[in-house]
Amino acid sequence: MKTRYSFGGDEHIFVEVDEEMSLEAFFKSLSMTNAVRDSRIKGVTEICPANASFQIKFDPDLIAPDDLLAELKRLESAADGASSTIRTRIIEIPVFYGDPWTHETLMRFRERHQDPNGTDLDYAARINDYASVEAFVAAHSGSPWFVSMVGFVAGLPFMYQMVERQKQIEVPKYLRPRTDTPKLTVGHGGCFGCIYSVRGAGGYQMFGITPMPIYDPRQEISYLREFMIFFRPGDIVKFKPVDRAGYDTAVEEVDKGKFAPLIRDVTFSLADFQAAPAATNAQLLEVLYGA
Repeated sequence: MKTRYSFGGDEHIFVEVDEEMSLEAFFKSLSMTNAVRDSRIKGVTEICPANASFQIKFDPDLIAPDDLLAELKRLESAADGASSTIRTRIIEIPVFYGDPWTHETLMRFRERHQDPNGTDLDYAARINDYASVEAFVAAHSGSPWFVSMVGFVAGLPFMYQMVERQKQIEVPKYLRPRTDTPKLTVGHGGCFGCIYSVRGAGGYQMFGITPMPIYDPRQEISYLREFMIFFRPGDIVKFKPVDRAGYDTAVEEVDKGKFAPLIRDVTFSLADFQAAPAATNAQLLEVLYGA
């Protein structure tokens, strides 16, 4: 990986750790942004992390751009030798695949899609060489996903599936974006999965919907009272397929304030994952389900 630094006007430095997404690039970016935060560099006013890059906003009256650049390069050298083990959370997210709400929406915008004759699930299964939608859903929900970034709109997680690169699910975005996407849609574009935290425009393929709110600006939902945004970079997600009855039950529990996500604290080692992805994922799921 060759890190690239670029100045953005007088108040920003953009740092691109790698041109393509990988867990290695994410961990280096995470290590560097954590180091910037912990160093409390005079003049730094904002740190904006992304999937394999980040941006720093600073006050040029308090620190010269070249001085900040030198400091970032020093922190990069330290990050190269930093531990790739983090303490994080693994979370089960129920998903109603092929639900009627995303189905109605995707059919309404079919003229903007690569394959107007099918559904997004049909298309994704076919171009990823799965024999059926059921087999595709099994692959999508079978392995954990790593939250590499939270943003675009408030609370939306970008997720990268924790499988070998040749097994990565990849689908293009719509040819033209939709003007509507149901709230809590589980989508996918490129190599990234996401959950739309609010209703709005979007271009990712739509696979299903979750009953679990992930953003609550009023902080009335039981597990969002301390902070309005649920996800944070480094979280690990395990999707759980549910049917209509399971979805309706979960929605009812959310409305009554009784829904409690299944969450476990876990230690994740990038080195262990790189050496044995399947074994590492199995250990993560053992922690989640108490096996």
